[in-house]
Amino acid sequence: MNQAERLSLVDRADDQMSIVTQCRLLRVARSTLYYRPVAASDDDLRLMRRIDEQYLATPFYGSRRMVAVLRREGYAVNRKRVRRLMRLMGIEAIYQKPNTSQRHPDHKVYPYLLRGLAIDRPNQVWCADITYIPMAKGFVYLVAVMDWFSRRVLAWRLSIGMETAFCVEALQEAIDWYGPPQIFNTDQGVQFTSAAFLAELETRGVRISMDGKGRFLDNIFIERLWRSLKYEDVFIKAYALVAEARSGIGAWFAFYNDRRLHQALGYRTPRETFEAAPACGYVDNASALTTSPQASQQQQKDSIEAADVLRRFTAPLERAGAL
Repeated sequence: MNQAERLSLVDRADDQMSIVTQCRLLRVARSTLYYRPVAASDDDLRLMRRIDEQYLATPFYGSRRMVAVLRREGYAVNRKRVRRLMRLMGIEAIYQKPNTSQRHPDHKVYPYLLRGLAIDRPNQVWCADITYIPMAKGFVYLVAVMDWFSRRVLAWRLSIGMETAFCVEALQEAIDWYGPPQIFNTDQGVQFTSAAFLAELETRGVRISMDGKGRFLDNIFIERLWRSLKYEDVFIKAYALVAEARSGIGAWFAFYNDRRLHQALGYRTPRETFEAAPACGYVDNASALTTSPQASQQQQKDSIEAADVLRRFTAPLERAGAL
């Protein structure tokens, strides 16, 4: 149980046990109970927006390179400030970092189960992730649950904080609507390793898979979802209110699921793919979504290079009338 979960157990109206005693028994500092986060300044919000844009383009940039980019653009920033804002946004560079810190002793290590697995049907594998959503004044966090095979967004929630509860609510809604998947994949964030989130999966008999630390490509499809959402909706509209953001993002997800055609899905929508596969009872394994994006990209590159070589070889013969 993390600190936020322990703090939620403190009952301020308890007549039998003082707040001091409750905090001592729960092993939390009483000062944290009264802490109220300070709102980000306008300068910080502008800088966070720019960091988010740069991170979408170069997710392998850590705080050092991010500072260098920002300084070239005229921002007067130092590494301490950028590192603080990146932590607040919940982002970090994707490169494999040295093992300079140990996991929390209560954090059970789950393996990554998708390597080499042919994902060929809906509800076989789901994934989830959290992203930072900038607004005109302030920011919120967004969690989404996605079906890996069809790319359909099954449930989502907005929150003004990074508490576990909104992630659990999204998971429960997805399972209530579509039933539990066989495998659920996430990163090793504290929300997804919390007791409440893991218990929801384990009680449903779902196998838990987690990305390696700093492994951006282990959850690549939902990372692509964030890129599309921000460039096609969030950055354009700059929502002023949380209610506006909730309505606008909900409308974009409806468009994404029901009308946005995906080349990788044979120019079908995620909803069509999700609903058609169980009905036909058969999915050609040749069209199964690979869990190795690098291998898929290399195959495409090889095919393009081979076609280019063939074209350069046959072009002179075609001009000469030999073909």
